[in-house]
Amino acid sequence: MTLENVKLDINYVRSQFPAFKDTLNKDWAFFENAGGSYVPHNVIKKLTDFMISTKVQPYANYSMSKLAGEQMDTATELFTKMINADKDEILIGGSTSVNLYVLSNALKHFIKPGDEIIVTNQDHEANISPWRRLKEVGAVIKEWKINPLNAELEIKDLENLLSNKTKIVAVTHCSNIVGSTNNLKKISEIAHENNAFVIGDGVSYAPHGLPDVKSIGVDFYTFSLYKTYGPHLALLYGKKEILKKLPNQNHEFLEGQFPYTINPGGPNHEELVSLIGIYEYFMNIYDHHFNNKDLSTFEKISAINKLIRKHEEEICNPLLDYLSNQKNINLIGKTKIVNKNRAPTISFTYKNKTSSEISDFLVTNKIATRNDNFYAWRCLKALGIDTKDGVIRISLVHYNTHEDVKKVIKVLEKIN
Repeated sequence: MTLENVKLDINYVRSQFPAFKDTLNKDWAFFENAGGSYVPHNVIKKLTDFMISTKVQPYANYSMSKLAGEQMDTATELFTKMINADKDEILIGGSTSVNLYVLSNALKHFIKPGDEIIVTNQDHEANISPWRRLKEVGAVIKEWKINPLNAELEIKDLENLLSNKTKIVAVTHCSNIVGSTNNLKKISEIAHENNAFVIGDGVSYAPHGLPDVKSIGVDFYTFSLYKTYGPHLALLYGKKEILKKLPNQNHEFLEGQFPYTINPGGPNHEELVSLIGIYEYFMNIYDHHFNNKDLSTFEKISAINKLIRKHEEEICNPLLDYLSNQKNINLIGKTKIVNKNRAPTISFTYKNKTSSEISDFLVTNKIATRNDNFYAWRCLKALGIDTKDGVIRISLVHYNTHEDVKKVIKVLEKIN
């Protein structure tokens, strides 16, 4: 059976997530996925089993310790394969904010007074503040601004900012407010012509299909694992040849031992091992839908990505269509998902009501969402939106259903 003929079995998908059977959660339509996703039972089991059997210091010679270390290594190796990275090119840290802060502290040793760093005003603050802070070593900060008419980052504006002094371009792969997918491959090609590093923030992209880091061409890429169906951890990818040159950010005796050199403290052991459960979940999805067992891990992930995006497009476009046709609603970003041009992360405001009023009304009707600036206050400010009241954000992933979307539209129709 070809991929085009395969439809995501949503009942099977939802059966993998205990939250949908939980008495506290079962009556809600959950649309807060951009803040953190539910986890499948594989992740919960891996976490529980580790805490029962192997909650010891890893990498010693006794059986429980050896198994703990082996499982920790396996989790990292599996994610390396899932995003098409090479060995020793990823680390798992506590959060994207922490990973980028540590990375900026390492990269500042390559910055001389007068060197330029380009940040955007579309990004989450996690990929802005660490780079702006490098003003303290003499960096000149340039801002790649969104077009206030459509909230998009335009390549021509980046080209006008780049110079032979540009050392870093920090940009989101997908905005957590606008939802648009930025062309990181094109951005990387242009930036590399000026010998600049590209740091891609994939936090709002990865939940809708894990990235192919080789194809994108960025030098560094990060995303949050608690938004890709796992625990509160984050992944950082970096090109091996660059990582080897980064100065040690950890204990002195760990000099030269990546990933420890730029991962001070490291991840919680039990949470790291539970990442194996994400791999198992995706492989279960693949095996349920496809017969070809001879593909590589990354090839299977690519097939799953297409399956997921097809489903997300089908359930999200009716909501985008509804919102874009309401005279009292300001929809931010593109009005339709076409060929992965945006994620199903939808932000909007009302012309005659506050975002908090709308959010409260949705919650009283069992729609799990919220209003906020979602740490992208610079983007909201550029769009003339109150950064305290923020936007209403409805974010879908592949376990959401047509019924979820119909429910939220029905509730929104009650608002004058």
